[in-house]
Amino acid sequence: MEAYERIKKSIIEGDYAPGTRLTEENLAKELQISRTPIREAIKRLETERLISPLKRGVIVSEFNREDIWQIYNLRALLEGYAAAEAAVNRSAEDIEAMERCNEQFKDLLENPTYGRTEMLNEITELNNQFHSAVYNASHNEHLRFHITSVTVLPLVFRSFYWYNEYQLKKSLELHQTILCAIQANEPDRAKTAMQEHIYQGRDHVLKNINNES
Repeated sequence: MEAYERIKKSIIEGDYAPGTRLTEENLAKELQISRTPIREAIKRLETERLISPLKRGVIVSEFNREDIWQIYNLRALLEGYAAAEAAVNRSAEDIEAMERCNEQFKDLLENPTYGRTEMLNEITELNNQFHSAVYNASHNEHLRFHITSVTVLPLVFRSFYWYNEYQLKKSLELHQTILCAIQANEPDRAKTAMQEHIYQGRDHVLKNINNES
C-alpha cells in the first residue's frame, strides 16, 4: 500500500484524529519509508481537504455541522444522479458487483463472527464498495471523478459506528432497494432510494455529533 493510501486510511479510520498534527519526518519514521512519497501523499490529501497546511507540518482537518450538512447534501445530488444513470447504463457485471456487496453485508449481520468494531470495519468497507459499484454502473467517468472527490470527506465521520442493529438493517434494506431499482431500469426509484440512504447517514451523523458536543 502506497504512502497516500496508508495515511488516508489512518485518517478515515480515526488513527489520526481531527486536529492531529502530522510532519513528514514523523510519518516517514512511522511508515518506514522515505520522505519523498510522504510529501507527495500530503499534497494529494491537502487537495482532498483531509489535511490542512501549517507552518511546520500539516493538521488533520476538522469539520463543523455546516460542513457536514453541505457535504452530505452534495453527495445526495451527485450519487442520486449516479444511481439514476446506473439504472439506465448498468451491465450484468455491475449488478453482480452490487449483489456481492449486499450478500456479504447481510451475512455479517446474520452471522457475526467478529467483535463489534471489526464487524463495523467490514460493513464500512462493504458500504464503500457498494457505492463504488453504483458509480461504476453509471459508466460516466466525469461523474465518478466528482463523486470520488466529495465522498472521501464523509468517510471521516464513519456514521456506521453510531448505528444500532436496526439502523444497520435499514441501511442494508436501502442498498437492496437501490439495487432492485437499478436492476429493473427504474432511474427515479434508484435516485430516490440513494438520496434517502445518504440523508439517513447525514441526519445520524449530525444527531450524534450534537449529542457529543
